[in-house]
Amino acid sequence: MNRAVSVLGAVTALSLPLVGCGGAEPTPVTLTLVAYDSFPDGAADTTLNAALATFTADTGIAVKIVIAGDAGTMASKAVLTAGNPEGDVMWGIDNTLQSRVIDAGVFEPYESSQLDQLDADLTALVPGHELTPVDFGDVCVNYDIAWFDDHQLDPPQTLTDLAAPEYRDLLVVENPASSSPGLVFLLATVAEFGAGGWQTYWRDLAGNGVEVVDSWTSAYYERFSGSLGNGPRPLVVSYASSPTAEVVFADPPRADPPTAVVGATCFRQVEFAGVLRGTDHAGEARQLLEFLVGEAFQAAVPLNLFVWPARTGVELPVVFLEHSDVVSDPLTMAPSDIASNREAWLDEWTTIVLR
Repeated sequence: MNRAVSVLGAVTALSLPLVGCGGAEPTPVTLTLVAYDSFPDGAADTTLNAALATFTADTGIAVKIVIAGDAGTMASKAVLTAGNPEGDVMWGIDNTLQSRVIDAGVFEPYESSQLDQLDADLTALVPGHELTPVDFGDVCVNYDIAWFDDHQLDPPQTLTDLAAPEYRDLLVVENPASSSPGLVFLLATVAEFGAGGWQTYWRDLAGNGVEVVDSWTSAYYERFSGSLGNGPRPLVVSYASSPTAEVVFADPPRADPPTAVVGATCFRQVEFAGVLRGTDHAGEARQLLEFLVGEAFQAAVPLNLFVWPARTGVELPVVFLEHSDVVSDPLTMAPSDIASNREAWLDEWTTIVLR
């Protein structure tokens, strides 16, 4: 998981050479998959990379992974290089950023042959097929169970609770201008309190000592008291599946997560992949996109990215099902409303919270 801001950098390629007949060795195509920083790089020993290696073995198309930082940073870079991309396929643009990259012409429209195998509610978000849904999850406030037990304080139950005096100086959030979960959380507050009320809420949060950092990695692993236990704050904006990740990666092993989710704070996040406009390998890029929404790769998504696959009917790992639930009534917002107001809301938020 995650999303720290970093500069664009290439990492290990997953590649197998093609050997042609008649003595000639044709130059193999190497695709660059641009992804956010929670996506395993090519050197990582994960089932996602094993699946990509299978793609290479089956097609002869090598895949090099480039980590572009948080999704917000990745989107900004993609807009600046639209039509002259630094890769061929991009993974991780979400529904809070989709209009920005679509309007800028970042992606080449492509209608996947497997759309009928993907969740119809997700595919409906991009009728022009510039992007294809690959996963979904929920951004929510997480809390450190032991901290609240030790302090004999009930954890918050609602967004409103977070501004109450008993939770002063307990919450860390990500900057919505640089972090996708931070932007999602801002949208959650707009969805909850309305276009005329969210500003007052954030003034209350600021007055109650909310801490703002640039990335999910900084918030979760450095400032949050749960997980690695390094930080002073027992409330953090993270994901509904973060407690599952805590169990999967626990050392020593544990049966129950040390963290939990405040369900009423959750906002639905959908992530997409797409073929970057201007790629020199459009045909091969489409093949890779088809693979990313195929059953084998989608089955590897839950325990690598800790989100739900966009493909329906995928058999999910038992440990994921034991500790992850699809939030029954998450906060949502129409992409058109996000597109019309996102930049103005970010400017207002910056004025209220950071100035």
